[in-house]
Amino acid sequence: MITSKTQMVGLLGHPVSHSQSPAMQNRAFAEKGLPYAYAAFDVAEENLPDAVAGIRALGLKGVNVTIPHKVAIMPLLDEIDPLAKRIGAVNTVVNDNGRLIGYNTDGMGYVRSLVEETGIDLKQQVVTMLGAGGAARAVAFTLAEHGVKHIHIINRSREKAALLAEHVSAIAPTQAIEHAEGREAIAASTLLINTTSIGMYPNVEDMPVPAEWLHSAMVVSDLIYNPLETRLLREARNRGARVHSGVGMFVNQGALAFELWTKEPAPSDLMRSVVLEQLRNNG
Repeated sequence: MITSKTQMVGLLGHPVSHSQSPAMQNRAFAEKGLPYAYAAFDVAEENLPDAVAGIRALGLKGVNVTIPHKVAIMPLLDEIDPLAKRIGAVNTVVNDNGRLIGYNTDGMGYVRSLVEETGIDLKQQVVTMLGAGGAARAVAFTLAEHGVKHIHIINRSREKAALLAEHVSAIAPTQAIEHAEGREAIAASTLLINTTSIGMYPNVEDMPVPAEWLHSAMVVSDLIYNPLETRLLREARNRGARVHSGVGMFVNQGALAFELWTKEPAPSDLMRSVVLEQLRNNG
């Protein structure tokens, strides 16, 4: 029940009508008996400064930040967590008595999910990553900080991949490669990660790489969570590879945000069941 003591949190993005976050976070707050409520705010790019001023003026406890604001919000905040600064994007803001602090829980949410669901030892992984956007940056920096052996990055824009590789290589060996070199890189990889939107609903038959490049001696991970099993994961499973979907990353990044706002452990299992229920019902 919302009362005069309820603390508001929410989501800033454009569009946001598809977001699973309100259902997930509000069920989590109710489960823990916390006086919080979560709403989605559709904020056009030109209105972002006013929205951030509104966080302060209205005393929101914090927000999640999604496309297209993850980079643009950074200069509007008072402080950026070191990991978010290295990633170059913020997906969670905490209002600490009027001081707005930016964090990035995407990478840690991904790594937590990957390790929990597959049991792999990150220090033994040779990684090929598809994409070089904001999600790729979060995943690449976090994997590098966890000591993976090597990261290859394949992206439509070679320049964007090269820039990301240059930044990440300060932490772990990383290189950008051409799509034509992808088959060889994937053959030598133990972990393949799709950070692109290729295969996302409604284009569910699209593949970011040819199916014949996949092999059984690897984990194939897709950040997409709608559909729950992308064609990439289905083809990988058919070839004997272990697979990892994007639901865990989404849930865990939200759980980490929950913990930053409330200082309480998040009910991650419940949050996951809510998201799965929503996706199965609404597709």
